[in-house]
Amino acid sequence: MLVLFETSAGYAIFKLLDENKLKNVSDLYSHFESPESTSKIIKLKHFQKFDDTTEALASAASLIEGKLCKSLKKVIKSHVNTSDSLMVADPKLGAAIKEKFNISCVSSSSAADLLRCIRSQFENLLVGLPKKDLTAMSLGLAHSLSRYKLKFSPDKIDTMIVQAIGLLDELDKEVNNYIMRCREWYGWHFPELGKILTDNLEYVKTIKTLGMRENAKSIDLSSILNPALEDQVKTAAEISMGTEIADDDIQHIVQMCDEILDISTYRTSLSDYLKSRMMAVAPNVTVLLGDLVGARMLAQGGSLVNVAKMPASTIQLCGAEKALFRALKKKHDTPKYGLIYHSSLVGRATAKVKGRMSRMLAAKVALAARFDAFGESETINLDLGTNHLANLEYKLRLMEEGSMTRISGTAKAKAKFEKYQVKREIVQYSAAADSTIPSNKRKVEDVDIKEEYTEKSTIKQEPEGQQPPKKKKKKNKEETNGADKSVNNGADISVKSEQESILTEEQTPKSKKKKKRELQVEPVEEDEPIVENVTKKKKKSVVADTSITEVVTESGKKKKKNKSQVEEETETIENSPKKKKKSIVADTSVGEAVSESGKKKKKKKGQ
Repeated sequence: MLVLFETSAGYAIFKLLDENKLKNVSDLYSHFESPESTSKIIKLKHFQKFDDTTEALASAASLIEGKLCKSLKKVIKSHVNTSDSLMVADPKLGAAIKEKFNISCVSSSSAADLLRCIRSQFENLLVGLPKKDLTAMSLGLAHSLSRYKLKFSPDKIDTMIVQAIGLLDELDKEVNNYIMRCREWYGWHFPELGKILTDNLEYVKTIKTLGMRENAKSIDLSSILNPALEDQVKTAAEISMGTEIADDDIQHIVQMCDEILDISTYRTSLSDYLKSRMMAVAPNVTVLLGDLVGARMLAQGGSLVNVAKMPASTIQLCGAEKALFRALKKKHDTPKYGLIYHSSLVGRATAKVKGRMSRMLAAKVALAARFDAFGESETINLDLGTNHLANLEYKLRLMEEGSMTRISGTAKAKAKFEKYQVKREIVQYSAAADSTIPSNKRKVEDVDIKEEYTEKSTIKQEPEGQQPPKKKKKKNKEETNGADKSVNNGADISVKSEQESILTEEQTPKSKKKKKRELQVEPVEEDEPIVENVTKKKKKSVVADTSITEVVTESGKKKKKNKSQVEEETETIENSPKKKKKSIVADTSVGEAVSESGKKKKKKKGQ
């Protein structure tokens, strides 16, 4: 049985001397501890060395994919017979050899253990190849193989994009400076032309063909300008207020116009080159951001690989590093976007949505950059970028419309657009409501409502019903000196009781029936003791009572007295025998005082 062993230096074919050793795999490592014991089990038959690194890389790439390269075909064809069996590490490679050469191939766990033991003693088995050369070959093959896996082709060199976008920005600045200088220089001779022609290229081409403004009548400008602008230029040239210049000045101005036109034509060709390189190097990033913004992103990061290694948050703020660190230092709000602000998606979004749109776009750009940098050239296409672009446009439309539907889903399930549904209660039809016959029975709902209403009314009436305690009238001990004092005391008590009744009425509104009852009860309580005093005393007290009642009626409190009370008062007035001038004067003074107090009450109510 033969064994195929692949190395970085070339292909080696060994012959297995004792096949019985493969039955006990656990004891196999003990036989490869020394070169002498190894030579008893296995022997080198042929070694085919690689000519250069490219051949080694091609053979390694074909072995990874499970294919046969040219050098391996030559080795198998010249040193392996069809009757022999070949032990191979990769079953795909064994299937390819069997299909091509009709050789039986073996690939199992015991074969992997045997190849591992051969690798441990490979330096002793291989004669004529020093260890330094073997390590150098393995290192070179490792570097070239890693580059091959990353698919670093000359078409995907992004340094050209970095230099091209830098040159493009510098050309824009130079062209703007030249055009401003040209407008200022030629404006001394023909200042009206700068106001008529706003386009810079049209202005420069017109100066080049026109020269002096006196030539406007004879020169045809239809190839540069439309007829309306041509007529305006010719009419303005006839009435121009510019200064006269020499022929040498016009020659230098025309040469500067030639330079501007040359730079502008080179700038257009450079932009086309940049667009083609971006579509070749990073097609998905170009679809999402555009060629100019994508090229500036690569230039800011240094290369496509560096941008691919960046997280989405760094891509979002790429180009706004100064603003970010300034905000962190001064503890202000950090910026929401950098170079990504100039993309079409962020530009179309409203001010409220720009931050969210830049964050979502940065996440998709990170995925696209990784796919463009590390993907295989055969599988790279524009499907990833176009799908992400359509998804972002749909989300932008949803955010601008203000939809409340969910636009994000989980990793296992897609997003579900759920609508809010109102839960309605089921109302059953009551047949008892159809009857029109009046019933004495009250409904349970009405009774509950009335009970709630009565409870609230009682709660409100409890503070109302608690009237302030009235001051009891002090009885005079000496009845002889009580003529004037009784009148004054009666007047004061009546005024206080009226004030208290007014305050209670203002604080809590009562029903009309309750008001009438209070009005009927109050004069009886207040006037009865006064009338009893008057019957015992002289006529002056009666006059004071009548004046008091008149003042109360004038102050706005109309109190209805019973007919019996009025008759009793009139009888006491007729039966009183004598009048005294002093008492009358005193009574009138008391009445005036009470009337003044009633007017003050009116003013307070109006206020």
